[in-house]
Amino acid sequence: MITVAALYHFTRFDDPAALQAPLAELCHAQGVRGILLLAPEGVNGTIAGTRSGIDAVLAHLRGLPGCSGLEWKESGAESPPFRRMKVRLKREIVTMGQPSVDPLAAVGHHVAPADWNALIAAPDVAVIDTRNDYEVAIGSFEGAVDPETGTFGDFPAWWEANRERFAGKRIAMFCTGGIRCEKSTSFLLGQGVEEVFHLKGGILKYLEDVPEEKSLWRGECFVFDKRVAVGHGLSPGTHGLCHACRRPVSTADRDHPAFEDGVSCPQCINTVTDADRARFRERQHQIALSRSRGESHLGD
Repeated sequence: MITVAALYHFTRFDDPAALQAPLAELCHAQGVRGILLLAPEGVNGTIAGTRSGIDAVLAHLRGLPGCSGLEWKESGAESPPFRRMKVRLKREIVTMGQPSVDPLAAVGHHVAPADWNALIAAPDVAVIDTRNDYEVAIGSFEGAVDPETGTFGDFPAWWEANRERFAGKRIAMFCTGGIRCEKSTSFLLGQGVEEVFHLKGGILKYLEDVPEEKSLWRGECFVFDKRVAVGHGLSPGTHGLCHACRRPVSTADRDHPAFEDGVSCPQCINTVTDADRARFRERQHQIALSRSRGESHLGD
């Protein structure tokens, strides 16, 4: 069984570039794969590997400036969910594009998964899903508002256009692992919203801790690795991935005439050109050849 660790931590890194090479070298030495983002505001990412490899990388991360309190969420995978290891430098570890937002200064009240159901059932609470539209499409909490945003950076504009809808309401927000809520709740506090809450550990922690028979979650949760989606208990989901548009596809989508593996799906069939389709088909052909030889392919 492969260990998968999803993590983030907000802290001040004066020189993120100086941290990049030692971290990448350790990950490669330990056979750990995935992606880690470093920025002046902290670290974010998901990694996968052996138990000892993950432990070594987590120990290194906890030793970085201000990261002794780093937390992470673990799950398992039968096969490697990542092909490569990348350690990248970014302006933000999750891109919102609001320089004044500082999760180290103020965030919403963290709510444990065990207390989440009672909070979102309260009549004076509005529940907002802060994830992107394609993530919301395959699962969300019952009754949650979908901002229908294509990227997290679209959220501030959506809030400005819709804030009057939530006058007098307490706001409860959630996302996959918690990181987007650190920024979105900080943003709302800066916008004058007095009572803002968010799900501690995100959807992943809720699905891990809350029994399915007591759950208010409906559907599956999109994850950014080869598993594509998970369900209650973090069990593997039923969704696959369209390798043309990188969006999740259901069983029904894969049975649709518009679906061609690696080439198109019902969501992107009208947005890809003939030249795109020809290029995607050649990529799938090369992937198939690599598989037949028992080799991996970078596009797989």
